[in-house]
Amino acid sequence: MPQIEEAQPKYLQIAHYIRDQILRGDLRPGDEVPSERQLAADWKVSRPTAARSLEALSHQGLVEKRQGSGTYVRSLEVNRRARELYGRARQTGKIYTPGEYAVITSAGWLEAPDHVAEALGLVKDRRAVHRRRVTNNQDGPITLSTSWFPPDVGQRAPKLTDPERIQEGTLMYVERMTGRQGSYAEDRMCARAATDEEAADLRLEPGSAVLIVHHVVFDLQDRPLEFAEATYPPHRWAFEQGYPLT
Repeated sequence: MPQIEEAQPKYLQIAHYIRDQILRGDLRPGDEVPSERQLAADWKVSRPTAARSLEALSHQGLVEKRQGSGTYVRSLEVNRRARELYGRARQTGKIYTPGEYAVITSAGWLEAPDHVAEALGLVKDRRAVHRRRVTNNQDGPITLSTSWFPPDVGQRAPKLTDPERIQEGTLMYVERMTGRQGSYAEDRMCARAATDEEAADLRLEPGSAVLIVHHVVFDLQDRPLEFAEATYPPHRWAFEQGYPLT
């Protein structure tokens, strides 16, 4: 059983743990989730508490109960946040789930745009390494994202400039090559109209609304390690989070 912040009600601790397994792709659509009886035993809680955790997952649209059978992961359109991707990469060594794949559309050194240079703390040397990718599944593009890394990282992690996929994930590779470990991240989100390039990559009508996430990873010394800009298409709910109101 994982160590989870005790401030949360027990049923939410259980629900969030299962939710994270679903968002990481450890539990796939159609997989059966643990029963009330199993959750009660594993988490040392009452059956009503276990039942409430499954109800919370059902209300979030993550699972469905089948009469006389059990509770199963629903078929979802989920865009996973970087947090879930990193968690999966650390646990399994793979950043994508079965059926998902990324196409690297460009990689190499570029002059960083102003917002990237500011996020990475670049002053004199504005050159940075970028990796631009479109992630897809069987239904088409899921997200478009560009990761940027400061010059010292680019010099020590040469695969970043190679358009081939990095199986372990870029952050895991950067940590291994530089010895710098990601400690925490900050996300900023906004909605706007897609650029023509974004619309083409995501197969959207020109001017479609998209969700933009700016994601900055900091190392143990509070130095920026990676800046990523992700573009999410409409009609796919992107992020999900449950939390207590008291």
